[in-house]
Amino acid sequence: MGRRSPYPEEFRNEAVALYRAAGGKRTYAAVAADVGVTGESLRSWVRQADEQAGRGHVRSDRSGESRDEELARLRAENGRLRKAEKEWEIEREILRRAAAYLAKGMK
Repeated sequence: MGRRSPYPEEFRNEAVALYRAAGGKRTYAAVAADVGVTGESLRSWVRQADEQAGRGHVRSDRSGESRDEELARLRAENGRLRKAEKEWEIEREILRRAAAYLAKGMK
């Protein structure tokens, strides 16, 4: 048995959902880089999630997903995206204020 992952289960599930949301258009490495883990870690998490769901090694196949599961997945994704949007709005406001401050100093 391998050692326990240092990443919380919720983080791993969100990373797997992000990979699956890409629908095969992005590689494990690309999605993993976005969340700050290795491609092999993400690949392992996806494999574990597939095994737990009884899907084996089916890649990006939503045909076996029930409507309730899909709705729950989409709501979780929506919540994650809304949270990220709020963070980006804060970052944009900070950058806007910094640019205004620096512009005043250059006059």
